[in-house]
Parts: sequence; C-alpha cells; structure tokens
Amino acid sequence: IYKRIEKKLVIRGGISKKELFKLVKSHHRIMMMGHGSPLGLFAVGQFEKEGMMSYIIDHTFISALQNKDNVFIWCHANNFVEEHKLTGFYSGMFISEVKEATIYEFDVSQETINYSNNAFSNLVSKYIAESSDHIHSKVTNEYGALANYNPIINYNNERLNYSSIK
Repeated sequence: IYKRIEKKLVIRGGISKKELFKLVKSHHRIMMMGHGSPLGLFAVGQFEKEGMMSYIIDHTFISALQNKDNVFIWCHANNFVEEHKLTGFYSGMFISEVKEATIYEFDVSQETINYSNNAFSNLVSKYIAESSDHIHSKVTNEYGALANYNPIINYNNERLNYSSIK
C-alpha cells in the first residue's frame, strides 16, 4: 500500500508503545493497518510486550492521533475513530479472511477474498499520497465499481468512511 511513498517510516514491531507514541506524535500522516477491534489495533505479537496489553494502538494514543491526516484500516476501526473524534479515512468491519466471511454469513472462496483484498490494497496504494478525504472518495468509487462482481467488496465498501471532525 505504501510503496509509492518516497519518504516513509514503516514500523512492524520491535519497539515499545512509548517509542511508537513519540513517532506518531512527530508525523503528520499516520497509517495503521492490520487486525483490530473497536478498542484499537492489535499488537499481534509484533511489539514489545507491556503487561497484558494486546493493542499497539489504543485509547492511550488519542492525543498523538488528533489533528492528523490518519488512515485507520482494521476491523471496527470506525468505533475507535468515532468514539475518540479522530480524523481520516477508516474502515468498519472489513472482511479480509474466509473465516471472517463465514462469521458474517458469506459463503465465498479464498479467491474471492484475495480479489477483494488485492483490489482494495491496489487502490489505496494508487491514492495514498493524496489527502485522506480524497483517498476515501476515490477508493470507494473505484472499489465500489467492482461490487457487482464480488459480495465481499460490496460489504467492505459500504463500511469505508471519512471523518473531518476537529
């Protein structure tokens, strides 16, 4: 998704939440992608363990994420963004695995899921250098145009949002 960005800092683990907080505070655009819940983005064992915390991005990051052009892509990120009145492009429940599709009563193949994931990733990558409101507009239009061919795309696209709450 971020291969088109020339100057970027990609963090996949190996630092503490405290170190990550400082980095988030020092950047204008923050992109958070992975698995999560309404409470935040899961750490998924990639970051230094600190007590019983299972999130790498959670309520403790609100002050660092305010007034930034954020991208929040994880399941139920909408609850996190809306509750904390954050800004940016974000997803609601986003089906990215067959297991998730089954939970939401879709009987689809891995190929269907892969097509949706690849289409979404390619479109976000195409527009990632633009502001999050433009990412939202362009991705939902182009990803949504594929919805007739893929029920997962239709489901996911209906749950893509943008917030400019200040």
